[in-house]
Amino acid sequence: MLKAQVNDKTFEIVANDNALLIDGQPLLWDIAAVQAGKFHILYNNRSYNAQVIEADYQSKSFQIQINQNQYTIAVKDRFDILLEQLGMGNASAKKVNDLKAPMPGLVVALKVQVGDVVKKGDTLLILEAMKMENVLKATGDGKVKSIKVNAKENVEKNQVMIEFE
Repeated sequence: MLKAQVNDKTFEIVANDNALLIDGQPLLWDIAAVQAGKFHILYNNRSYNAQVIEADYQSKSFQIQINQNQYTIAVKDRFDILLEQLGMGNASAKKVNDLKAPMPGLVVALKVQVGDVVKKGDTLLILEAMKMENVLKATGDGKVKSIKVNAKENVEKNQVMIEFE
């Protein structure tokens, strides 16, 4: 089970025997990937174009655009819901210690310098991987202690790129 908050409305999502239930009702749609991050959707005899504008998989938050409307989506899985019920819902909202490369790639640009104070969501650097530019953002608040990479430098997966105080 998942809970998704879309703008200010919350939905319960359950995958059940090859069907997707939204608040207990089956979702009858057809979705096709057009290209990376872009989709075509048929729902209730209407056509929609959807695009993922921003995806933060660690915090499970997304910005999508459907036709001309933008939506902010925050998803909670069963573990997030359980932690919230135990009063530990903000366990992941902590001070960040370092930024590691999520995949091998090329550092295109550094957006911070040593000594900069960053807030959760601030852009730290841009990493090119598989011909796509990925904007890596701060997962928490912190101050840049050291930068271990340079622009135009290749990095390996899990390599520490930026350390925080």
